[in-house]
Amino acid sequence: MKIETDRLIIRYFAETDGPDLYEYLSKEDVVKYEPYRTYSYEEAVTEAGRRARDKSFYAVSLKTGKVIGNLYFSKGEFDTWEMGYVFNNDFWGKGYAFESVKEMISHLFENYGARRIIAMCNPLNERSWKLLERLGFRHEGTLLKNVYFFLDEAGNPMWQDTYEYGILKEEWGND
Repeated sequence: MKIETDRLIIRYFAETDGPDLYEYLSKEDVVKYEPYRTYSYEEAVTEAGRRARDKSFYAVSLKTGKVIGNLYFSKGEFDTWEMGYVFNNDFWGKGYAFESVKEMISHLFENYGARRIIAMCNPLNERSWKLLERLGFRHEGTLLKNVYFFLDEAGNPMWQDTYEYGILKEEWGND
């Protein structure tokens, strides 16, 4: 799978994407709201290999081939797809996330029979939920202390809230 826009290429990961993946997954600001900690170089290389075999992950690269982020789309029940995204903070604020997510959503609605697409994000991750709202997603609810990814020093869960967003195929304007 490969989709090209004016500025970007969206494709499956390759095992050789490890160095670019490390460049952003090693940054605390980038993984702050993710269910994992920063990656070492070796972990990023291994993760690139894993993602190359996992067709739910898509590399987002500049036309030069440099990977600047990734998308995640996974099909669930009732033709509902869940999505996520992570981008190198060196490229934040340039519209790359908007452009790539918009293109993938259109692709899923047009070619994969998606009926509904959902996304979850931490309420503190303002950049993420504002992106979803710019794309036309509806804030469907707030789940209070519904998930934790890490434990505190005493071994207690560090609970987080979650915003849930969704959009239906018939709501997708794609303009």
